[in-house]
Amino acid sequence: MKLDFSQLNKQTKKSFNDQHAVIKKVMQGKVVACKHCQQPLTLITPEQSEQPGISCSKGCTFISLEFN
Repeated sequence: MKLDFSQLNKQTKKSFNDQHAVIKKVMQGKVVACKHCQQPLTLITPEQSEQPGISCSKGCTFISLEFN
């Protein structure tokens, strides 16, 4: 039996590309709304929190980022 991962790979690639686009827009200072609550996403730097990333005010979206 051969497993077909092509659909899963497509979904994973799309999700990665969507997150990459959101990160890029937020870091450029553009306003991006959360898909769930429509609140603007904001960048949280390591100086602001021990868990840096991109988040909405309600917390329904959080993209963890590593800063070096």
